[in-house]
Amino acid sequence: MPLAPGAHVGPYEIVSPLGAGGMGEVYRARDRRLQRDVAIKVLPDHLAGDRDRLARLEREAQMLAALNHPHIAQIYGIEQTAGARALVLELVEGQTLAERIAHGPMGLDEAVSIAKQIAQALEAAHEQGIVHRDLKPANVKITPAGVVKVLDFGLAKLSDPASTAGSASSVSLSPTLTSPAFVRQGAGEAGVTGIGEILGTAAYMAPEQARGRTADKRSDVWAFGCVLYEMLTGRRAFQGEDVTDTLASILKSPPDWSALPPAVPPAIRTLLHRCLEKDRAARVGDIAVARFALEEARSLSDSAIVAPNLATPPAPRRLVPHVLAIVAVAIVAGALTVAATYWLTQSPSPRVSRFEVIPLASQMLVEPPGTNVALSPDGSTLVYHADVAGIPQLFMRRIGELDPTPIRGTELGLNPAISPDGTRLVFT
Repeated sequence: MPLAPGAHVGPYEIVSPLGAGGMGEVYRARDRRLQRDVAIKVLPDHLAGDRDRLARLEREAQMLAALNHPHIAQIYGIEQTAGARALVLELVEGQTLAERIAHGPMGLDEAVSIAKQIAQALEAAHEQGIVHRDLKPANVKITPAGVVKVLDFGLAKLSDPASTAGSASSVSLSPTLTSPAFVRQGAGEAGVTGIGEILGTAAYMAPEQARGRTADKRSDVWAFGCVLYEMLTGRRAFQGEDVTDTLASILKSPPDWSALPPAVPPAIRTLLHRCLEKDRAARVGDIAVARFALEEARSLSDSAIVAPNLATPPAPRRLVPHVLAIVAVAIVAGALTVAATYWLTQSPSPRVSRFEVIPLASQMLVEPPGTNVALSPDGSTLVYHADVAGIPQLFMRRIGELDPTPIRGTELGLNPAISPDGTRLVFT
């Protein structure tokens, strides 16, 4: 039965319920010893004897204990109450990201700030080999100070490098099986529960999860892309009248890219496209790439490298008598004529160079090639855009070299161009 206010879970006194879902019931409780409020998470009555759910609860505790990050809610311990286990968690005040989005799309700066903090939390989890598998706005809280906390690792699993997309796994780690549970429909949320149904929340599941295959960190990257898209547009990237329609949209349909506000810069648009690639082999392979792109997107203009002194203010204007102006124009025109004549007579004949560039076996050129290839004016250097392991980057190939060289700092770079003097690379 639900815990009533005044009941005790170990030394913690229940104050009020906070929420309930398929993975547990959460209560506000008071720690009288340390004089602080905490969150108590217990399994609902109908799941208290479910060995699989108990295993998930214990695994959540172990995973949270392995994570110590400012953007992940902490765990304080495990308690036993009436024969059931309960997690004692950090109580995060504030609204969920779902509640914030319900008020409408976010401005670019707000969305990028929140997305960077989510990316940092996922990066910390992935470094410990932990995949969240249920990232969504309802599992992200924003404190009154603007600090983001990622919650609910109840569906998380340890990544298994030995497993493959089609391999079987134990029930406790399976992304495709769950016991009958609570159907969450709050705020229009499409929940997925029941034996044989897909675990998680449909609208944020990666295609591989929707097909019942093993999730990995790229599945979290997909969910991250869904969350970022929703923050910027105020609507879900994939939706339908029911779970079946939503999953069909995830598997077959692209998001409505026209819904993105015009103010969203090209770098973030490209990031969203890469995060929401249905083929995870072509998806951004590491959330750190997304974090880097977000950090750079707001500090760079469309051109990543620009000449340093283009913005030098003009000298103060001076009044010049008309006669002196006419004489000055005549002198300049004469000088230009002489210089042009000399240059035309001294310029060497143009040199034609032809050569082949064969990308490495691990590279996939980005179409159309005409917009993603740049040749230096002297024909000695080629810069092109290619994908390696799902991460786009610019590469440089000189005529005298056999292999291309990746250019550091050009992840997600597009439309390269080389300056006329051959000393600068510009890209978007």
